[in-house]
Amino acid sequence: MATLTEFEKYVIEQKGTERPFSGEYYRHDAPGRYLCKKCGAPLYASEHKFNAHCGWPAFDDELPGAVKRVPDADGRRVEIVCARCEGHLGHVFEGEYLTEKNLRHCVNSVSLTFEAREEGSQPQPQMALATLGGGCFWCVEAVFSCLKGVSRVSPGYAGGRADDADYRRVCTGQTGHAEVVQIEYDPAIIDFATLLEAFFASHDPTSLHRQGHDVGPQYRSVIFAHDDEQVRIASAMIQALDEAKVFSAPLVTELTGYDGFYPAEAHHQDYFAKHGEQAYCQVVIRPKLEKFKTLFADYLKG
Repeated sequence: MATLTEFEKYVIEQKGTERPFSGEYYRHDAPGRYLCKKCGAPLYASEHKFNAHCGWPAFDDELPGAVKRVPDADGRRVEIVCARCEGHLGHVFEGEYLTEKNLRHCVNSVSLTFEAREEGSQPQPQMALATLGGGCFWCVEAVFSCLKGVSRVSPGYAGGRADDADYRRVCTGQTGHAEVVQIEYDPAIIDFATLLEAFFASHDPTSLHRQGHDVGPQYRSVIFAHDDEQVRIASAMIQALDEAKVFSAPLVTELTGYDGFYPAEAHHQDYFAKHGEQAYCQVVIRPKLEKFKTLFADYLKG
């Protein structure tokens, strides 16, 4: 995490606002990426930026999974924060028709840093998102972090309300949330169908609301589809697996539309990488990971 000045703390941590037309990135138009000032996570590409004449930097899109939306304390607006560290960025507005995407992220310059693109280099690849639940998100994160073409795996919650998206509440099994991972991947290297093959190979999709000793609806097998194409691919794969009787019982994997992702608390991020010697990691995650590596050797990162 970066060391912040008092004014940066005021905006980023206390949800303040810089004066309009005062920020260094308001009229900035160089090619590159805009990063979170606090944690350095990539947030926006320069191709997303446009001049909304509002006094603050404006973007009509975001990098996949980079920005989290939360209800503003004023009860009217939607706040946007960095999905990794939850640092305050600004607010998001729809219905203004300023660009074809009809979306404006109004961001404080002081919440950002800029990473220039080297002259002659190509834009960053167009990444895609998949959101999957297959039991404890510590296990699922460890599995998908191995794959070539996967740039980031973020554990979190999906399927319930924003105000219930914390570990203590989700563990009650009463929130509607599932423990999931959100996967940012390059479709030119690994496609959604291959991610689903890894998904079905790394957990038991015939076990209802349970994976091993982890019991409850928060551990259900679930695919949160981001678009119609993901629905089509997932539906076809589930049907094919059932018809071929690949598993000893019918699949119970839930297929539903994506309606939001809430990153898990910081101590859940990169859990196996940080705590691999702990008992749960040794007894549960490591054997599952080793079995997966054997099955998916051709897709592992070099």
